[in-house]
Amino acid sequence: MKDITTSSVGEMADDDLRGKTGGINKPQPDRDRTSSSSRVLHRSLVSQPETVTSASGSYITLSTGQRILDGCTGAAVAIIGHGNNEVQAAVQEQMSKVSYAHTLAYTTGSAEALADLLLRDRPHGLCKAYFVCSGSEAMDSALKLARQYHVEAGQPQRTRIVSRRQAYHGNTVGAMSVGSNVARKAPYLDVLTLPNVSYVSPAYAYRGQREGETEEAYAARLVQELDDEFRSLGPDTVMAFVAEPMSGATLGCVTAPRGYFQGVRRLCSKYGILLILDEVMCGSGRSGTYFAFEQEGDGVYPDLLTLGKGLGGGYAPIAGVLVHEKVIDGFKSGSIVHGHTYQAHPVSCAASLAVQQVLRRDNLVQRCADKGKWLEEALRSELGDGKFIGDIRGRGFFWGLELVADRATKEPFAPTMHVASRVVQEAKNIGLAVYPGTGTADGTRGDHVIVAPPYNASDAELDDVVRLLKAAYGVVERDILAGKTS
Repeated sequence: MKDITTSSVGEMADDDLRGKTGGINKPQPDRDRTSSSSRVLHRSLVSQPETVTSASGSYITLSTGQRILDGCTGAAVAIIGHGNNEVQAAVQEQMSKVSYAHTLAYTTGSAEALADLLLRDRPHGLCKAYFVCSGSEAMDSALKLARQYHVEAGQPQRTRIVSRRQAYHGNTVGAMSVGSNVARKAPYLDVLTLPNVSYVSPAYAYRGQREGETEEAYAARLVQELDDEFRSLGPDTVMAFVAEPMSGATLGCVTAPRGYFQGVRRLCSKYGILLILDEVMCGSGRSGTYFAFEQEGDGVYPDLLTLGKGLGGGYAPIAGVLVHEKVIDGFKSGSIVHGHTYQAHPVSCAASLAVQQVLRRDNLVQRCADKGKWLEEALRSELGDGKFIGDIRGRGFFWGLELVADRATKEPFAPTMHVASRVVQEAKNIGLAVYPGTGTADGTRGDHVIVAPPYNASDAELDDVVRLLKAAYGVVERDILAGKTS
C-alpha cells in the first residue's frame, strides 16, 4: 500500500490523494446535466447522468475531463477493462462477415466457437449453451427450460419455484419474480410478479448465523429450512430452486457457509428438483474460479447455470444459460419451445469469444484468485477498523463492505442517511468508481459498497482502489461523527 498504513481511517490528507488519478480530481460543473436536456429516458427523471466520452484500460473519462478509476467495472462487467484492441478487431471482423442471422433457421461460427470454448470437455456435466442478451433474459430462459424439462418428463404439476430472500435475479417479470429485491419489486407486486414463488432465508452469516453456532451447523440449519419448504409445498410440485453462489447487488458479495450448497444439491437430487445457479454477477472468473460454484465443495453442480456481465466484458450485450446433460437428455420432443430475435447474436458472440480468449490466454482467473487474497488483506487492513465498517466479505475480485451505524449491534443506518451513496459519491469526487447497495439488512435498511475491479488491473491500480476507497469512506465517517445526516 502507498503511504497509508500510518494514516488512520478517515484522516487522510488531500496530498495523499494525489497520484495516478491526477490529484483531488473533483468533478467540474456540467452545464448539460438537466433532466430536460436528454430525450433518453434515464433512470432518474431529476438529473441526467454524466457523459462518458472515452474509456481505456481501467479508466473511464467523463465529458467534464474527470478521469475515473473503474473499481467496480460498471456492475462487475468490464472484466478485461475498456477499449481492448483484440475485442474491437474481433467485432469488426464479425460485422464484415455477418452481423445478424436468425437462429430459428441458422447458426454462425462465432456462436459455435463460443459454446465450444465454454463447454469443452463438458465441465461438471454442462454440455449446451443458450445465448441471449442480458442476465434477466438468461434467468427467464432457465426457468422456461426447467419448466419444459418437467413437462416432457410427465410431471406438469411441478409449477412451484423456491428462491431466497435478499436475492436479485434480474428485472424482467420472470426474473424479478424469483428475486426478492424489495425496492425493485415494490411497484409491481400483485400485478407483474409470478404467484408460484416462495422464499427461504439467505445464506448470510453476518446477520443469520447465531452466536455460538458453528459454520457447519449454520449451513445444516439453512439446508433443513429448505427441506422443510420443499416438504411444505410438496416436493413433487417444485420445479426449481434458484440461488446465487455468491450474492450480487442485493447483499454485496456474501458467500455461503461451508457445506451449504452440498446440502442443497443433495436435496434437489433427492426430490427431482432442478438447481438453477445464478452466476450473472459472480461468475466468469470473478470469484477466482471460472464458475463460482466450483468453490462450494465436491458434488456441487447446477442443472442450469446463468452467466452474463463478465461473459461479454461489456463489449456487447450477451448472457447465457449453460445446460446440464441431464436436462438436455430430458428434452424428448427434440425442440426448445423458447426463442429470441437476438438469440446467439453473431457480433455479441464474437465479442464474448474474444474476451474469453484473452481471459484464458492471460491467465486472468488465476490472477483473480491470487491478487484477490491481496485485495482482501488490503481492504481488511485499511478499512477493517472503520467505525462504521460492519463486515468485509467476498472472494477473488468481488468484495463487499457492509456499513452499519453500530458495529456491536449491527444496527443499520437509517435509509434517509444514504450512507452507501455518500461513500460512492465521495469516491467519485476523488476519481474512483465503486458500486452502492441499499436495503442490505432487511430489504429496506442497510448499506454496502462493492469493489469489483478489472481482472487485469495493475498492482498500482489495485493499490489506488483501496487507497481512494479508504479516503472516501473517511470523509463520510467524519461527516457522520460531526452530525451530518445526509
